[in-house]
Amino acid sequence: MNISFFFEVLIGGLLSGVMYALVAIGFVLIYKASGVFNFAQGAMVFFAALTCVGLMDKFGFSLWLAIPATVVAMIILGLLIERVVLRPLVNQPEITLFMATIGLAFFIEGLAQLMWGSQVHRLELPIEDVPLQFLLDKFNIIVSQFDVTAAMVCGVMVLVLSLVFSKTKVGRALRAVADDHQAALAVGIPLQRIWGILWAVAGMVALVAGLLWGARNGVQFALTFIALKALPVLILGGFTSVPGAIVGGLIIGASEKLAEVYIGPMVGGGIEGWFPYVLALLFLLVRPEGLFGEKIIRRI
Repeated sequence: MNISFFFEVLIGGLLSGVMYALVAIGFVLIYKASGVFNFAQGAMVFFAALTCVGLMDKFGFSLWLAIPATVVAMIILGLLIERVVLRPLVNQPEITLFMATIGLAFFIEGLAQLMWGSQVHRLELPIEDVPLQFLLDKFNIIVSQFDVTAAMVCGVMVLVLSLVFSKTKVGRALRAVADDHQAALAVGIPLQRIWGILWAVAGMVALVAGLLWGARNGVQFALTFIALKALPVLILGGFTSVPGAIVGGLIIGASEKLAEVYIGPMVGGGIEGWFPYVLALLFLLVRPEGLFGEKIIRRI
């Protein structure tokens, strides 16, 4: 085994895993506070990236003007989703809320293409997709500068979110809401305002993920499927844990790349797309609540 090549594949997988983790955190934030699995998160990623590119292509915005404009658009979108779609469904069965987010996903996908068109757009960020020369010269390992920068951006955002939700007043309110909605209301925590903040934050997370994945793969409808790659991450890490999303993302990112390179040739290749789901299925049989999820004891 070529050890340099092994580490090259491993590092590439870990860097991809950090980007998966960012998408997964968008799910965790909503699920932790409201118990809703936000099936529309992938559509929000697509909407954010397409809006940013559309502002540049149709209105001549620079990248540095389009990004803050899209941040505002995603905050407004998140607040509208909470106010118009989910607030009227408070105290409804979880399946009702889940079905609402499925319908919402199709609506957002259609709205994005209605506003900006359905063609594939190219998104160029000021990050070069070239090998890091230091690693290439020193260890003969090819690691993309774009992947490293993207992982650093995702890591900083994950760290900031973790600090906000663990050290601030909003974070304490979030944990109270996650533990018991009725008790949080009883002590004066504005439940609907907290939900609005979370949906706005989920919109900003979707923007960062959309820009990074859009620059890598092009801004196209396929970005909506990035959310599906977050499912194995959530299963491994736990649906209510931000650290779990990070660890799960790293595991999925590394395992899918290593499996494609070392197991793929034995079975004809092409296993990168489905291997994470097999891993998640096996993990469900052993620890269904995830590595960092809360274990639920059911009494019969």
